[in-house]
Amino acid sequence: MGELRRYHSFGFDSFRWKGFRFRPGDIVISTPAKSGTTWMQMMCALLIFQETSLDQPLTRISPWLEALTEPLDSVLRTLDEQTHRRFIKAHLPFDGLPRDSHAKYICVGRDPRDVAVSWMHHEANIDVERLINLRADAVGLDDLKELPPLRELPSDPRERFWYWIDEPAGRTAPSSLASTLYHLATFWSERAETSVAFFHYGDMSRDLDGEMRRLVAFLEIDVPGAKWDGLVEAASFANMRARSKELTPEVTTGLVKADMFFRRGSSGEWHEFIQTDDDQKHYEARVAELADPDLAHWVHSGWAGGRPDVA
Repeated sequence: MGELRRYHSFGFDSFRWKGFRFRPGDIVISTPAKSGTTWMQMMCALLIFQETSLDQPLTRISPWLEALTEPLDSVLRTLDEQTHRRFIKAHLPFDGLPRDSHAKYICVGRDPRDVAVSWMHHEANIDVERLINLRADAVGLDDLKELPPLRELPSDPRERFWYWIDEPAGRTAPSSLASTLYHLATFWSERAETSVAFFHYGDMSRDLDGEMRRLVAFLEIDVPGAKWDGLVEAASFANMRARSKELTPEVTTGLVKADMFFRRGSSGEWHEFIQTDDDQKHYEARVAELADPDLAHWVHSGWAGGRPDVA
C-alpha cells in the first residue's frame, strides 16, 4: 500500500485505514470538513441503490473510517459484511489514504470562506462532553499525550473567523484554511487520473442534475430514466435537511442537533467578516501563500462552465 502520512487529532487517526481491505469498485469520498461530505455520500447512495429511502442510517451504510468515536474492529466488520458497492467517508488528504488501483476517489471543494462560517457554527453546536465520552469508550484517551494541547479559541465571531483563516498548517487541526487547501491540493495534483473526480459545492447547488449526471458517469452506473428525477429530488438540500436525523453521524450519535447540522446550505455569509479592502487583501494574500492560482480560482468559483476534465 505504500507509506501513509499520518493525520492524528482528538477526533481522527488516518492510520486506521491500514486495517481496511479494498474490493474492486470501492468508492472513497474524502473532503475537507463542511464542504458537502454528507451531500456527496447521499448522492452516491441514491445512485448505487436507486431508491429514495435507505434501510439504515447513512452513517452506517457509509461509515467514517478514521473517526475515533467507534472501535475500529466494529467499523471494519460493518464494511466487511456489506454486499453492496461500498462508499466510505474520509476527511483526509490524499497522502493519508491508501491507493488502490480498482477504487474510485471523490473530492468535494467549497468556497473556504463559507467553510469557515459553517465550521464556526458546527463547533458551537457540538456536545463536547458527549464527544469525549464516545472517544473514551471507543478507543480510550491514552493517545492524547502524543498530541499538542488544544488552544483556546476566540469567543468573538470575527476573531474566530480570522483565527480559522490564519491558523498554521498542521496535521492535528480539524479545520482551517491551511488544512482545507492542503487537502484539496493533494487531490488537485492527481485530477488527471481517471480514478479521481472533483466536485464543487457551488456547482452542486447551481446544477444538481448536471453534477449527478457527471457523478453517475464517473461511477459507471446505469440508472433507468424513469427513476432519475426522483433520485435528483431526493438529493436536494431541502430533502437532505428534512432527513438529517437519519443521514448524519453527528446527529445519530447525539453530538449535534439535527436542525443545526444542515443549517442553510447557502453561500456568502462570510461577507459579515470580510468587509473592508484590507480584509479582502489579507484573505487573498493568505490564499496565495497556500494554494496555486488554478486551485485558488477553482475553489472559489467551481468549474464555472468550464470542462472538469484535464487535457
